[in-house]
Amino acid sequence: QVQVVESGGGLVQPGGSLRLSCAASIESGYAMGWYRQAPGKQRESVAGITRAGSTTYADSVKGRFTISRDNAKNTVYLQMNSLKPEDTAVYYCNTDPPTWNYWGQGTQVTVSS
Repeated sequence: QVQVVESGGGLVQPGGSLRLSCAASIESGYAMGWYRQAPGKQRESVAGITRAGSTTYADSVKGRFTISRDNAKNTVYLQMNSLKPEDTAVYYCNTDPPTWNYWGQGTQVTVSS
């Protein structure tokens, strides 16, 4: 059974930084992605990374967020800098594109002063 565990969220002031981690018992050949869902909004893709390390980003986070992965540890990271209140959401990781039954509990990120 696949397990996906996100961590690293929290409360941060605007302009601050957080680093999210995703430990996933998913075969390391898959492309992986970070997603987020804000209250009252649909879940959206934030960033993706192939096994080889090629990355893609939503326009709203380009230049502020960096996705990376450690294939040996089956772990995916999301470094988030210059955070804005509109980044407030529950953040999830999954394959890219997402697999319906691989969603974890997510980690809450709140950007507020």
